[in-house]
Amino acid sequence: MEQLMEKLKVEILLFEDKYTTDFAELNFEWLRKYFYIEEYDRKVLQNPSEYILKPGGQILFARVNDKIVGTVALINREEEGYELSKMAVTEEFKGLRIGQKLMYACLDYAGQAGINRVFLDSNRKLTPALRLYEKVGFKEIPVPTDTPYERCDIRMELYL
Repeated sequence: MEQLMEKLKVEILLFEDKYTTDFAELNFEWLRKYFYIEEYDRKVLQNPSEYILKPGGQILFARVNDKIVGTVALINREEEGYELSKMAVTEEFKGLRIGQKLMYACLDYAGQAGINRVFLDSNRKLTPALRLYEKVGFKEIPVPTDTPYERCDIRMELYL
């Protein structure tokens, strides 16, 4: 696996309309595997321009050999800061540190954009993701009652 990771050329790209379907499908894949697709997920994933880009957010993608294999979004939540959300890597490419590359690229983007607080809502059964978040410095904070995700049982934040 180490040899494969060294040979793997992962490109990190910013959102383009042509990636809208990739964004939805990557997230639908993991949501179906671990949970179910909530109505809020469906709205955001099928219309990222309206729910993520127009309010000042961004979506990043990981591409390997012309195939989109991962994604992550920053959603502007105004006074709360930015939510790191919709992070997904397709099953075939899990374990190759693509999620880590996306995370670092996303936080780098946030820092360059002058964003000083990033938070995320997750679920404790997603242990590989939680380990990654902790590794880059996210700390657990109380989950607010108004989180839009039914599956959320942990909130974490990071000050940049």
